[in-house]
Amino acid sequence: MKEKAEAKTKAARKTAATTVQPAQPKAVSEERDAAVEQKLVSLYALQSVDSAIDDIRILRGELPLEVQDLEDDIAGYQNKIDKLKADMDDISKNISDRKNAITDIKAQVKKYEKQLREVKNSREYDALNKEIELQNLENQLHEKKIREATALLEKKKADLERNEEACSERQKDLEVKKGELDEIIAETEKDEKALMKKSEEYQSHIEPRWLRLYERIRNNAHNGLAVVCVERDACGGCFSKIPPQRQIDIRMHKKIIACEYCGRFLVDESIREKVEESMEKE
Repeated sequence: MKEKAEAKTKAARKTAATTVQPAQPKAVSEERDAAVEQKLVSLYALQSVDSAIDDIRILRGELPLEVQDLEDDIAGYQNKIDKLKADMDDISKNISDRKNAITDIKAQVKKYEKQLREVKNSREYDALNKEIELQNLENQLHEKKIREATALLEKKKADLERNEEACSERQKDLEVKKGELDEIIAETEKDEKALMKKSEEYQSHIEPRWLRLYERIRNNAHNGLAVVCVERDACGGCFSKIPPQRQIDIRMHKKIIACEYCGRFLVDESIREKVEESMEKE
């Protein structure tokens, strides 16, 4: 009986030994590693496309800003021109009104002078003379204001000519710059649209939280790089040295690792090669 019991115990232990270590955890680990690797591939592919778009926009240089500045300058000059013209119209109307007033005053003075010849007493004579004197003073005031307004009108005309000339020069510069910009855009528009479409496609394969982090890093980086390859044991973005153990972790693809100094996502050479091969096939 004792021998039978020992035999049963050994058989149970053998059965347990064959079922203690299932294959599933290893498969799950491999699946998790593959998912991380795919994320790294998608991030690096997105960075490659976005960098290509940046290169196209760099080709345009400062032209878009120069065009915008010239358009703003022209709009500013046009506002000045419109205001000067409005001011000149007001001044011209003021001069015309005063000239009409002088004409009326002269007609009134002639009327008073005629009445002077028909007065019957000194009181009426003095009153008419006083009225003629007041009319002449008002006439002198109008003439003075006309001279001042005419001088101001001439100054406004000079300002108008100067602003119109400057505006015309800016317009010529704008046409040249726009022509250069349109030529570059025509040459690169097709490629840029294709790259933009590809960028949107890669973005759709990346989780929103990683995409937000990617955009934040990219916006803060002067060269627009958020994902870089490890080169010569250093970060491809800030060129800081990466410890050997951390390089091993990067090559393992078990998690997404960022540079301790600049915060950029780090990938190894194998990720770059996969992305380049994939893009060559496309």
